[in-house]
Amino acid sequence: MSWSPPSPRIRKLIRRGAEIALTPRPEWLAELDAATLAGETRRPIADDPVLSAGIRRANRANLLHWAAANINAPGASVPAHESEVTRAIARDIVRRGLAEPALDSYRAGESVAVRVWTRIACSLTGDHDELAELLDVSLRSISEYVDRTVAAMSALMSAELTELTSGTHAERRETVTLLLDGAPMTRQRAEARLGYPLDATHTAAVVWTDTPEAELRQLDRAADLLAAAAGPAQLLSVMASDATRWVWLTGRPDTERVRAGLGRLPAVRVALGSPDPGVDGFRRSHLDALTTQRMLARLASAQRLASHDEVELVALLSQDLERADRFVKRTLGDLEHAPDDLTDAVRAFLAEQCNASRAAGRLFTHRNTLLRRLRRADRLLPRPPRRAPARRRRRAGDPALARLRRIARV
Repeated sequence: MSWSPPSPRIRKLIRRGAEIALTPRPEWLAELDAATLAGETRRPIADDPVLSAGIRRANRANLLHWAAANINAPGASVPAHESEVTRAIARDIVRRGLAEPALDSYRAGESVAVRVWTRIACSLTGDHDELAELLDVSLRSISEYVDRTVAAMSALMSAELTELTSGTHAERRETVTLLLDGAPMTRQRAEARLGYPLDATHTAAVVWTDTPEAELRQLDRAADLLAAAAGPAQLLSVMASDATRWVWLTGRPDTERVRAGLGRLPAVRVALGSPDPGVDGFRRSHLDALTTQRMLARLASAQRLASHDEVELVALLSQDLERADRFVKRTLGDLEHAPDDLTDAVRAFLAEQCNASRAAGRLFTHRNTLLRRLRRADRLLPRPPRRAPARRRRRAGDPALARLRRIARV
């Protein structure tokens, strides 16, 4: 550091504060994660479950590294944090072309760290002079530490970029990127570079892991599993990042066989696109797979295999999350927070195509009990019942059932 060492009293306060920071509160981490992933430039990172998980891991690793250093040597210079975690993030970020937004996230994280540390410092002493010296030393330390970490991360990214832009992997990745961007490349030239036929019907997949200690060879084994589950299919696998593979198959894999195979690959998750023919299908199926992956992340789902068919409706409804939330509240009203017995009754009723007898059987309850629960659910809905002609009312029977049928159609 370029300033005088702090006094023994200030070193003692710094150590005490660092001990607090070493076990950060969940709300501090949430604030840190939100800041580093916020903004339009960092949206591609925030939307990618692998990259966003990597940034969150880096946030914790960087915070704990600084805190541990200041417990061992309070007020001393803290070297940049370099580990396998940071190297893996550097590889992933460069392969997605997101180096600048990633480095910006460190600066955003610094502002949160300064606010959190200031609150800690103010809790350590009420003496104005002590607090002034404590903040002067520690805030300079944080700034210097972030500068060094950003410089180290930038160097890692530069080295990764050099490696990435040489060899056959770079050629495959470049060709796939051009195809996905709709560049005017002939099919024959693209096929020659990829070793994969583009005039087939394609099923794309995103194969990834968000487990930090995962054995990354499992990703390649999962790609082989998809190919085997698709029968006699050709396979194209591209390393999108250290923890992600983009996969295309000339066929549709048997999802039950894939699900069974994933039992032997516990760290791997798979998102499948819809089968689609030709070069345009190559692109569309991949976009479907990416949408499926992001939906799983957005919903914080633990599901390890999902297809676009399963999430398409939810994805369409949740493209604008604010409007989707308003739609849910406007449509369901108090039913959104109803007791489990009511929501279970409504779900079973809708799952059985609005057939009360089958829904009662699914829930192992009496039909009249189910009807009473549906009427209670109906009273929680915000919209008043619509008037219907007498013949329609007679055909519908119970008005609650008729109303819930309308909700089902919505």
